[in-house]
Amino acid sequence: MSDLLTRLERLPFSRPHLTLLAMGGLGLAFDGLDVATVAFVLPSVAEEWQLNSGQTGLVGSSTLIGFFFGALGAGIIADRIGRRRVMMWALAIFCVATFVAAFSPSWEFFFLARLVAGIGTGAESAIIPAFLSEFIPGRLRGRFIGALAGFFSFGYVGAALLARLIVPMGPEGWRVLHVVAAVPIVLLLWWRRSVPESPRFLLSQGRTDEARAVVEAIERKAGQSTAARLTEPLSPAGPSPGATPAERRVGIGQLWRRDLAGRTAILWVLWVVITFSFYGFFTFMPTLLYTNGLTIAKSFTYSIVIYLAQIPGYYSAAALSDFLDRKWTIATYLAGGAVAAYLLSGSDISAQVMIFGGLLSFFMNGVYAAIYAYTPELYPTAIRARGMGTASAVGRIGGISAPILIGTTYPVIGFNGVFLITTGALAFGVMVVLVFGVSTRGRALEEISDGKPALPAPRMPKRPAPASGILDPRR
Repeated sequence: MSDLLTRLERLPFSRPHLTLLAMGGLGLAFDGLDVATVAFVLPSVAEEWQLNSGQTGLVGSSTLIGFFFGALGAGIIADRIGRRRVMMWALAIFCVATFVAAFSPSWEFFFLARLVAGIGTGAESAIIPAFLSEFIPGRLRGRFIGALAGFFSFGYVGAALLARLIVPMGPEGWRVLHVVAAVPIVLLLWWRRSVPESPRFLLSQGRTDEARAVVEAIERKAGQSTAARLTEPLSPAGPSPGATPAERRVGIGQLWRRDLAGRTAILWVLWVVITFSFYGFFTFMPTLLYTNGLTIAKSFTYSIVIYLAQIPGYYSAAALSDFLDRKWTIATYLAGGAVAAYLLSGSDISAQVMIFGGLLSFFMNGVYAAIYAYTPELYPTAIRARGMGTASAVGRIGGISAPILIGTTYPVIGFNGVFLITTGALAFGVMVVLVFGVSTRGRALEEISDGKPALPAPRMPKRPAPASGILDPRR
């Protein structure tokens, strides 16, 4: 591991990390807002254009279809041109497309606009966790990326609150909601000025001077002196390995090379299971409640309560990820989700739906907190964005199929059948991760990708508080 990466691993959690968390987190929050918007406008859109069940399911999958292509393409492109540029373009695409969707003259136009918005959302959601994981020390990565993924929940809750206020106002309420969801375009101005490129990506491209400048800027902001940062190196300093000629090739074939094929298979299965279960539940929850006798306003109120359970789900899993290890955290929360889905399958449209639906929401989002940290850890820097983007994209196959499957089979299997299917999918995920999962707790990214055993956690040298007045984050 190069001296620059050693220095990144030694940094305490401090202001630069919080800044990255805020910038990346806001991006994911708006992604969550945009994706959840579809679930809340679906009853109104279906009623306005008199859609049948199949058409409603197709519209419900529109964003996820775009998400698939966005995540897949963004991972490949980001390993070539950098993470930062892809994130900025992705944000612009989904904001513009969401705004255009507000003026849709037909359901077909709305479907296409939402698909394009999904391309931007998918690209951003896949790149941000991979990008930020390359800044964070191994001992903190699970909590950090879990907390980052938790911002999705704020987007979902925000969508539920906005939908509750805006959509019932009239037949054009769903259009107004789309205009509001397009606001985050202003984040581009902040990102262009503030976000650095990943030093690990720069090193993999041979741009050592640029990487050094980024690391030194982070150290200055963290209040780390040169003497302190190199007192106890994590490993012998050496040149940073760049991408091999094979890794520089565009495509996903490198994800299936001999040393990575098993990891890729596990991740793809987990992403499909999790995304199928998540979107089967959340995309159709307001519609399922509405078709079972609740008014739109009341179904949204139920949904707000259920969505609020996402927040403790994300952050409890984030706290456990570095304690239990990502593998065991994923298994624990998948098992909890399976139990909640089974209980939900036997409930009627009452307070039971809120209670068991809230539990399912809690556990499913806890799984996401862990897997967003877990996925980029299992790949080397040269193909990390490709690995994260492709796994996320493949997972969207489950998300795309869930609304379509539920939309077409709901008249036959009913409310209970939907959640029995979810129970089986989640139970299968538990078995996969327990049998085949890889341990990553406390390990530097290079150690994981090289297949090396974990090193002991670094001991931070004692030093006086910096004269600059920056709060020492270890206190």
